Amino acid sequence: MAVSGIISAIIIGLIIGALGRLVLPGRQAIPIWLTMVIGIIAALIGTAIARGLGVATTPGIDWLELIIQVALAALGVVAAVAVFRRRSVG
Repeated sequence: MAVSGIISAIIIGLIIGALGRLVLPGRQAIPIWLTMVIGIIAALIGTAIARGLGVATTPGIDWLELIIQVALAALGVVAAVAVFRRRSVG
């Protein structure tokens, strides 16, 4: 992967993290940097899953890949909120 590919993956990951956080109702008590990291990881894993399913390369916008990425980011945010809640209670 070229440097431009890594940079674009990070930018897309940041957007995916924000979308994953936005689709969840209520307030998430986690730092923004954690949302960014979750988004980057969700984007990379979502792309791998989409490629495995054969839906990563379609004409135009890859909507199925995007949905997979946002869903993974939302799950990651939910998991992070649960971990942060346990830390702050105990």
